[in-house]
Amino acid sequence: MSTAVLTISSKNYGAWALRGWLMARFAGLEFTEHVISPDDPAMKAEMLLLSSSMLVPSLLHDGIKVWDTLAIGEYLNELKPKAGLLPTDAKARAHCRAICGEMHSGFGSLRGSLPMNIKAHFPGFKLWSRAQADVDRVKEIWAECLSSYKGPYLFGKHPTLADAMYAPVVTRFLSYDVPLDRACAAYAKAIMALPAMQEWVAAAKAEPDEIDELDAEF
Repeated sequence: MSTAVLTISSKNYGAWALRGWLMARFAGLEFTEHVISPDDPAMKAEMLLLSSSMLVPSLLHDGIKVWDTLAIGEYLNELKPKAGLLPTDAKARAHCRAICGEMHSGFGSLRGSLPMNIKAHFPGFKLWSRAQADVDRVKEIWAECLSSYKGPYLFGKHPTLADAMYAPVVTRFLSYDVPLDRACAAYAKAIMALPAMQEWVAAAKAEPDEIDELDAEF
Protein backbone atom coordinates (compact mmCIF):
# COMPACT_ATOMS: atom_id res chain seq x y z
CA MET A 1 0.00 0.00 0.00
CA SER A 2 1.36 3.41 -0.97
CA THR A 3 2.55 5.71 1.78
CA ALA A 4 2.96 8.64 -0.62
CA VAL A 5 0.45 11.41 -1.21
CA LEU A 6 0.98 14.02 -3.91
CA THR A 7 -1.03 17.21 -3.51
CA ILE A 8 -1.77 18.85 -6.84
CA SER A 9 -4.05 21.46 -8.35
CA SER A 10 -6.05 21.54 -11.58
CA LYS A 11 -4.79 19.21 -14.30
CA ASN A 12 -5.92 21.61 -16.99
CA TYR A 13 -4.21 24.71 -15.59
CA GLY A 14 -1.64 23.40 -13.08
CA ALA A 15 1.76 23.53 -14.76
CA TRP A 16 3.73 23.01 -11.55
CA ALA A 17 1.38 20.22 -10.52
CA LEU A 18 2.10 18.47 -13.81
CA ARG A 19 5.84 18.77 -13.26
CA GLY A 20 5.74 17.16 -9.84
CA TRP A 21 3.27 14.50 -10.96
CA LEU A 22 5.46 13.50 -13.91
CA MET A 23 8.53 13.34 -11.70
CA ALA A 24 6.77 10.91 -9.40
CA ARG A 25 5.61 8.84 -12.37
CA PHE A 26 9.06 8.81 -13.96
CA ALA A 27 10.48 7.68 -10.61
CA GLY A 28 8.03 4.79 -10.43
CA LEU A 29 6.71 5.98 -7.08
CA GLU A 30 3.30 4.69 -6.07
CA PHE A 31 1.21 7.56 -4.77
CA THR A 32 -2.31 8.77 -4.29
CA GLU A 33 -3.46 12.18 -5.43
CA HIS A 34 -4.92 14.88 -3.25
CA VAL A 35 -6.42 17.45 -5.61
CA ILE A 36 -7.10 20.98 -4.41
CA SER A 37 -9.90 22.70 -6.28
CA PRO A 38 -8.87 25.55 -8.58
CA ASP A 39 -11.60 27.55 -6.83
CA ASP A 40 -9.48 27.55 -3.68
CA PRO A 41 -8.16 31.14 -3.35
CA ALA A 42 -4.57 30.05 -2.69
CA MET A 43 -4.50 27.72 -5.67
CA LYS A 44 -6.10 30.33 -7.91
CA ALA A 45 -3.46 32.86 -6.87
CA GLU A 46 -0.67 30.44 -7.73
CA MET A 47 -2.06 29.59 -11.15
CA LEU A 48 -2.65 33.26 -11.96
CA LEU A 49 0.94 34.03 -10.89
CA LEU A 50 -0.28 36.26 -8.07
CA SER A 51 1.36 34.29 -5.28
CA SER A 52 5.00 34.44 -4.24
CA SER A 53 4.85 30.92 -2.80
CA MET A 54 4.62 27.68 -4.74
CA LEU A 55 3.19 25.15 -2.30
CA VAL A 56 1.74 22.82 -4.93
CA PRO A 57 2.80 20.23 -5.80
CA SER A 58 3.65 18.86 -2.40
CA LEU A 59 4.78 15.29 -1.70
CA LEU A 60 4.20 13.50 1.60
CA HIS A 61 6.18 10.26 1.80
CA ASP A 62 6.96 8.19 4.90
CA GLY A 63 6.34 11.18 7.13
CA ILE A 64 8.56 13.47 5.02
CA LYS A 65 6.91 16.49 3.39
CA VAL A 66 8.60 18.00 0.35
CA TRP A 67 7.30 20.96 -1.62
CA ASP A 68 8.80 23.02 -4.42
CA THR A 69 9.12 21.06 -7.65
CA LEU A 70 12.92 21.00 -7.81
CA ALA A 71 13.11 19.76 -4.23
CA ILE A 72 10.61 17.01 -5.07
CA GLY A 73 12.72 16.02 -8.06
CA GLU A 74 15.92 15.83 -6.03
CA TYR A 75 14.15 13.87 -3.28
CA LEU A 76 12.79 11.38 -5.79
CA ASN A 77 16.22 11.00 -7.36
CA GLU A 78 17.66 10.08 -3.97
CA LEU A 79 14.73 7.78 -3.24
CA LYS A 80 14.78 6.04 -6.63
CA PRO A 81 18.35 6.37 -7.94
CA LYS A 82 17.86 3.66 -10.57
CA ALA A 83 14.93 5.50 -12.18
CA GLY A 84 17.28 7.75 -14.13
CA LEU A 85 15.69 11.04 -13.16
CA LEU A 86 19.13 12.60 -13.60
CA PRO A 87 21.70 11.50 -16.20
CA THR A 88 24.52 9.23 -15.05
CA ASP A 89 27.23 11.30 -16.74
CA ALA A 90 28.43 14.15 -14.50
CA LYS A 91 28.53 16.73 -17.31
CA ALA A 92 25.07 15.81 -18.55
CA ARG A 93 23.78 15.76 -14.97
CA ALA A 94 25.03 19.29 -14.38
CA HIS A 95 23.49 20.39 -17.69
CA CYS A 96 20.18 18.80 -16.70
CA ARG A 97 20.14 20.56 -13.35
CA ALA A 98 20.99 23.87 -15.03
CA ILE A 99 18.10 23.81 -17.49
CA CYS A 100 15.73 22.62 -14.77
CA GLY A 101 16.83 25.57 -12.65
CA GLU A 102 16.38 27.95 -15.57
CA MET A 103 12.80 26.78 -16.03
CA HIS A 104 12.17 26.95 -12.29
CA SER A 105 13.30 30.56 -11.91
CA GLY A 106 12.80 32.08 -15.34
CA PHE A 107 10.46 32.46 -18.31
CA GLY A 108 8.05 34.78 -16.52
CA SER A 109 6.86 36.39 -19.73
CA LEU A 110 6.09 33.02 -21.27
CA ARG A 111 4.12 31.98 -18.19
CA GLY A 112 2.15 35.23 -18.16
CA SER A 113 1.36 35.30 -21.87
CA LEU A 114 0.78 31.59 -22.42
CA PRO A 115 -0.81 30.22 -19.24
CA MET A 116 -1.24 26.46 -19.32
CA ASN A 117 -4.68 25.54 -20.61
CA ILE A 118 -4.73 22.06 -22.11
CA LYS A 119 -8.38 22.26 -23.23
CA ALA A 120 -7.84 25.48 -25.17
CA HIS A 121 -6.49 26.10 -28.66
CA PHE A 122 -5.71 29.54 -30.06
CA PRO A 123 -4.70 29.27 -33.74
CA GLY A 124 -2.43 32.07 -34.90
CA PHE A 125 -1.87 33.36 -31.39
CA LYS A 126 0.27 36.52 -31.44
CA LEU A 127 3.17 36.71 -29.00
CA TRP A 128 4.54 39.95 -27.61
CA SER A 129 8.28 40.47 -27.84
CA ARG A 130 9.28 39.45 -24.31
CA ALA A 131 7.27 36.25 -24.51
CA GLN A 132 8.80 35.55 -27.91
CA ALA A 133 12.26 35.87 -26.38
CA ASP A 134 11.31 33.24 -23.78
CA VAL A 135 9.91 30.96 -26.47
CA ASP A 136 13.10 31.31 -28.49
CA ARG A 137 15.21 30.46 -25.45
CA VAL A 138 13.16 27.32 -24.75
CA LYS A 139 13.58 26.19 -28.34
CA GLU A 140 17.31 26.89 -28.09
CA ILE A 141 17.54 24.69 -24.96
CA TRP A 142 15.62 21.91 -26.64
CA ALA A 143 17.71 22.07 -29.82
CA GLU A 144 20.98 21.97 -27.88
CA CYS A 145 19.90 19.00 -25.78
CA LEU A 146 18.44 17.05 -28.69
CA SER A 147 21.61 17.60 -30.71
CA SER A 148 23.93 16.71 -27.83
CA TYR A 149 22.09 13.69 -26.42
CA LYS A 150 20.34 12.45 -29.61
CA GLY A 151 16.78 12.37 -28.26
CA PRO A 152 14.00 11.54 -28.33
CA TYR A 153 14.02 13.18 -24.89
CA LEU A 154 16.19 16.04 -23.74
CA PHE A 155 18.88 13.78 -22.28
CA GLY A 156 18.58 10.75 -24.48
CA LYS A 157 16.41 7.67 -24.59
CA HIS A 158 14.66 8.08 -21.24
CA PRO A 159 12.73 11.01 -19.75
CA THR A 160 14.44 12.86 -16.91
CA LEU A 161 13.61 15.69 -14.54
CA ALA A 162 14.24 18.08 -17.43
CA ASP A 163 11.43 16.56 -19.48
CA ALA A 164 9.09 16.85 -16.51
CA MET A 165 10.05 20.51 -16.13
CA TYR A 166 9.49 21.34 -19.80
CA ALA A 167 6.40 19.16 -20.44
CA PRO A 168 3.97 21.98 -19.49
CA VAL A 169 5.74 24.19 -22.04
CA VAL A 170 5.02 21.56 -24.68
CA THR A 171 1.31 21.81 -23.87
CA ARG A 172 1.51 25.61 -24.01
CA PHE A 173 3.17 25.54 -27.43
CA LEU A 174 0.39 23.29 -28.71
CA SER A 175 -2.41 25.34 -27.13
CA TYR A 176 -1.07 28.64 -28.46
CA ASP A 177 -0.03 27.36 -31.89
CA VAL A 178 3.68 28.16 -31.45
CA PRO A 179 5.64 27.22 -34.61
CA LEU A 180 8.33 24.57 -34.05
CA ASP A 181 11.10 23.29 -36.28
CA ARG A 182 11.30 19.59 -37.08
CA ALA A 183 13.48 18.61 -34.12
CA CYS A 184 11.43 20.52 -31.55
CA ALA A 185 8.16 19.29 -33.06
CA ALA A 186 9.42 15.70 -32.80
CA TYR A 187 10.33 16.31 -29.16
CA ALA A 188 6.90 17.76 -28.43
CA LYS A 189 5.31 14.72 -30.08
CA ALA A 190 7.45 12.36 -27.98
CA ILE A 191 6.42 14.11 -24.77
CA MET A 192 2.73 14.07 -25.63
CA ALA A 193 2.96 10.36 -26.54
CA LEU A 194 4.18 9.38 -23.07
CA PRO A 195 1.51 7.25 -21.36
CA ALA A 196 1.72 9.48 -18.29
CA MET A 197 1.09 12.58 -20.40
CA GLN A 198 -1.83 10.95 -22.17
CA GLU A 199 -3.34 10.06 -18.79
CA TRP A 200 -2.86 13.63 -17.51
CA VAL A 201 -4.31 15.22 -20.65
CA ALA A 202 -7.37 12.95 -20.57
CA ALA A 203 -8.01 13.93 -16.96
CA ALA A 204 -7.47 17.62 -17.77
CA LYS A 205 -10.02 17.50 -20.58
CA ALA A 206 -12.53 15.85 -18.25
CA GLU A 207 -12.27 18.57 -15.60
CA PRO A 208 -15.50 20.51 -15.12
CA ASP A 209 -13.85 23.45 -13.38
CA GLU A 210 -12.93 26.57 -15.27
CA ILE A 211 -10.97 29.67 -14.34
CA ASP A 212 -12.31 32.48 -16.51
CA GLU A 213 -9.14 34.53 -16.23
CA LEU A 214 -7.15 31.71 -17.84
CA ASP A 215 -9.68 31.01 -20.58
CA ALA A 216 -9.33 34.44 -22.17
CA GLU A 217 -7.25 34.96 -25.27
CA PHE A 218 -5.04 38.00 -24.74
